[in-house]
Amino acid sequence: MHLKNVENYKPLKNKLMNNALFQFAHPANEPVKEYRPGSPERVALEKVKKQSKEVVEIPIIIGGKEVRTGDMGEVVMPHNHKHVIAKYHKVGEKEVKMAIDAALKAKKDWENTPWVERASIMAKIGQLLATKYRARINAACMLGQSKNCFQAEIDSACETIDFYRFNNYYAGNLYSEQPASSPDQLNRVEYRPLEGFIMAVTPFNFTSIASNLNMTPALMGNTTIWKPSTTALLSNYHIMQIAMEAGLPAGVVNFLPGKGSLIGGVALNNPNLAGIHFTGSTATFQGLWKGVGVNIANYKSYPRLVGETGGKDFIFAHSSANPREVACAIVRGAFEYQGQKCSAASRAYIPKSMWKEVKQIVGDMLSTIKMGDVTDFTNYVNAVIDEASFDNCKGYIDRAKASKDAEIVFGGKCDKKVGYFVEPTVILAKVPNYESMAQEIFGPIITIYVYDDKKYEETLELCDSTSPYALTGAIFASDLKALQLADQKLKYAAGNYYINDKPTGAVVGCQPFGGSRASGTNDKAGGLWNLIRWTNPRAIKETFVPATEYGYPFLAK
Repeated sequence: MHLKNVENYKPLKNKLMNNALFQFAHPANEPVKEYRPGSPERVALEKVKKQSKEVVEIPIIIGGKEVRTGDMGEVVMPHNHKHVIAKYHKVGEKEVKMAIDAALKAKKDWENTPWVERASIMAKIGQLLATKYRARINAACMLGQSKNCFQAEIDSACETIDFYRFNNYYAGNLYSEQPASSPDQLNRVEYRPLEGFIMAVTPFNFTSIASNLNMTPALMGNTTIWKPSTTALLSNYHIMQIAMEAGLPAGVVNFLPGKGSLIGGVALNNPNLAGIHFTGSTATFQGLWKGVGVNIANYKSYPRLVGETGGKDFIFAHSSANPREVACAIVRGAFEYQGQKCSAASRAYIPKSMWKEVKQIVGDMLSTIKMGDVTDFTNYVNAVIDEASFDNCKGYIDRAKASKDAEIVFGGKCDKKVGYFVEPTVILAKVPNYESMAQEIFGPIITIYVYDDKKYEETLELCDSTSPYALTGAIFASDLKALQLADQKLKYAAGNYYINDKPTGAVVGCQPFGGSRASGTNDKAGGLWNLIRWTNPRAIKETFVPATEYGYPFLAK
């Protein structure tokens, strides 16, 4: 049975579901629209460009009610930082405590709601995003996070929709996983939510991640407090509004714009903290982990810590690779969304015999790329997220220009007069441990190290050991033995490993996403593994005819 037209299904649910074993059909990924000139999706998106002329007031949402503190902050467009698109109310300590109380109050009814009814709300959110609100959420993502129309489409529309649909499917599979029984007993596992509330801390770079970090725990019966990234508030607020329209009960998710240290400080000191669902910097996640450690004796249970953090993602080419394919992976992998994907290619290892040709093709491609405002659909590259990011990128570029161990091959220009624009930049490292080969930058900068073809195995080992991260990586080769060697040497270098493809673009249900080492807990968003982390199983054994004598046969004389 497949749940369809779920928005019209609610009057029947209680009558049909009490004695039904329900399973969602395996979903298909949401098709990506192309936004060609004149296409219906492009026309629809053009109509909501007027969002750029609005200044949205974003309230706090606690227990389903809007709260306004009057302590205001501003959200600007990264590609035009004098243009304010939203003003938001900041939470104080009182509001965070209110949100925790609201989450705990809502939890009993929500966890006792049949899982299919919870899933039906998730399915409706996904369908609203796919239809009624697709253009609006994409426009908000474009304007607030400076994504071009295609990058917004694959994120705030398609990936977000996929999370809702695939998570419902995975939840059904998880709940149906049951132990063996026998004629004298019945054994079953009850998948309870965690005991307490979840704190979701979400990033600026993916609207889909912000949604998923709340809604996956919620699907499994948990309730959350949500600390959204300030620079992604516009699209995140729309997600919250759509969830409420779809019927998400008050208090299941509580929306808290404001300072992360304040929100985290209150949450970590509450004995009911049951888990943290996080995407962001490694340093912040480690700080939260330390905070949990300090308070560990005060919690009712050990909090689940699930985090996806930094990356120093690589492209590694063997001499048997196709140079054009490698060049295309560099340009797409490093410069789509200004290199601000957790998976963005940030370093590359190219054999000496191939470098001249790869360099030529990369240069030819970059010479045709335009950079600018997201509302000009001919711009491939847009602005980095804020001034701090701009200054960080410029620092790496300026140091490379001054260093004897590096040189700028392409790009290197930066301008923040109107927007935070950093030109796609290729640095050539003359030593393999140069800073931009090892350190996370999170901008449109890739550093290339050219290695001796004969030192392939040695350079694979170098790739594995240069960075503390292990999120994504790609190997390009046509030689089978070279691929096998890379697979062996880079076994722990990436949680998502690509063969003859760029290291970005993980698709829900196809490439569950996450890495280990300094890149996180590798709990794989977009797969079954993440859902398991938000359950607290209880094994139940019922014996039909209990024993009446204590003895066993081995006691006989």
